[in-house]
Parts: sequence; structure tokens; C-alpha cells
Amino acid sequence: MKFLVVGGAGYIGSHMVKKLLDAGHDVEVVDNFSGGHRLPAIELDIADAPALDAVFAEHHFDAVFHFASFIQVGESVAEPAKYYQNNLAATLTLLQAMLRAGVKNLVFSSSAAVYGDPQYTPIDEEHPKAPINPYGRSKWMVEQILEDFDHAYGLKSVSLRYFNAAGADPDGELGERHEPETHLLPLILQAAAGRRSTITVYGRDYDTPDGTCIRDYIHVSDLCSAHLLAVDYLLEGGASTAFNLGNGQGFSVQQVIDAARRVTGRDIVTSDAPRRAGDPPRLVADSSRVRALLGWQPKFASLDQIVTHAWNWEQKYPWS
Repeated sequence: MKFLVVGGAGYIGSHMVKKLLDAGHDVEVVDNFSGGHRLPAIELDIADAPALDAVFAEHHFDAVFHFASFIQVGESVAEPAKYYQNNLAATLTLLQAMLRAGVKNLVFSSSAAVYGDPQYTPIDEEHPKAPINPYGRSKWMVEQILEDFDHAYGLKSVSLRYFNAAGADPDGELGERHEPETHLLPLILQAAAGRRSTITVYGRDYDTPDGTCIRDYIHVSDLCSAHLLAVDYLLEGGASTAFNLGNGQGFSVQQVIDAARRVTGRDIVTSDAPRRAGDPPRLVADSSRVRALLGWQPKFASLDQIVTHAWNWEQKYPWS
């Protein structure tokens, strides 16, 4: 099969490209490199309709993978226009280009942020959708557009609602590297590597066993395996749908720090700060639906495996 991966130079997108190539597929990558790292790809912004049309005219794609979204919640609150322009309006441009080219299968990177503050955990796909920031709203709006495009134009899609993607390529060829970095595990490993003096723990007074927030961490390789199953499902005629992607078990901030200490053998200094506004005590996925319908099973479900692969990357490609 031949696939177009938009946003293929980013953290998850680059791992997906590797997964597709390893599976024997033909892949074209487009990226504007606003948040990704330079690699062989077609440089364009998905807001550029003529450029997209040129790509679709040159290649026949069986499906499109869409990873080209901005992802920082805090930034979305401060700059909502940036998020609605890229995550929503540019996605609409991409969908229209797909329709003009007759490409009607899309795997979309959505987010658990569509649910907002959880009313219950673990969170299943039927949980009310009440996003509390522009990032989450942009993802939920796209999901609703996809539903409308299915009914009107026959464009089939699978929206994958990520919880906390983490880890790195088990082969050590790829890893996580954002600037600025906002994700917990790479921040902890930066402290272990001596690139930052301390890791801040925001709140130790939550209603959890150790008082710190609990989140559902899913290995990036397992995340990409779910995308492969999702595109196969679409190409076999599956109906448009959405799935949660998580391990179904939560780990607290303190447990992640403890795992990093075990894996790295380093002393990781922590400092405490008050709770951040909008941080719920627990965010854990009910992923039983994707397991049942697509047969997905995480291969790297243990926290120590996730941390080990991320640490191998941190050591192999140290920052200057």
C-alpha cells in the first residue's frame, strides 16, 4: 500500500513512518517542520491547498495519516488562533484535497483532551465530550467534521484518542525531542542526564495512593501498531469510528520518577510546587474497544520498558 503521512517529522509521526516502512509499505512524508526535525520529506504546510493538490496529483495514496497538529495545551490557551488555524482550518483544507483526489481513508491523531475533566475513570469512548481548552476543542471539532464528511462524501476515518504517548523506538533509531519540552518522562530523564537540575512535581495532595497525579502512559511503538491496525480496518471496509489508546492502567508522577531512578541508576532531584489548574487526579483509558475490535495488544506495557527505551535514546543522542 502507499500512504501519505502528514506531520511525519514529529515524535509520533516519525515513529509511524518507520513502522510503515518496516511493514513493507510505500510512504510519502509531508511536514512544514514547524515542530518536527529535518528528514527526507516534502516540505509543505497542509494549509496550502495547491501544494497538497500537487502531491495528490503525483501519487496515488490508499490512505492518509494525520499527525500535523500543535499539541501544547498551555500554548493553545494563550494563542487559540494558532491552534484553530492549524488544527482545524488546515485539517479542513487537507480533507478537501483528499476528496478532490479521491482518497477516502484517514487515520486521525485525536486526543483524550476531547473528554475534558473526567466524570469517571477509566474513560471509555462514550464518556461525554467536554474539552476544556482550545487544543482539546480543536480535536473534537475535527472529529465532528469527520463524521459529517463521512455522511456527505463517504470519507472514512478512524480517530485515535491518545492518552500519554511516551518512550522511544525499541531499536534506538528514534525518540522524543521537543523544544520546549513539556512531557513528563523526557523532563525526568533530562534531570537524570544532568541537563536540568530538578524535576518539579505539581501537587502532592491529590486523592491518589501517593498524592501525585495518575496518568495512562502508552509506548509510542504500541501507539503506532494501533495505527497500522486502524488503516487495515479502513481498507477492509470498516465504518468510521474512534478508539481510545492507552494501557488501561495508570502510573503516578512519583511512580514514573521512581522508575526512572531504577532504570538510570541516577539520583533525580525533585522539587514540589502547588497543583496546576485543570489537572485532574486520574486520567486512565478504557481501551477495551480497540482491543476487541482491532485485536490490539500493547507489547511494551510496563513502565520500566517505556522508561528504558526513552533512556536509551537519551544516552545515544545526548543534547549538547
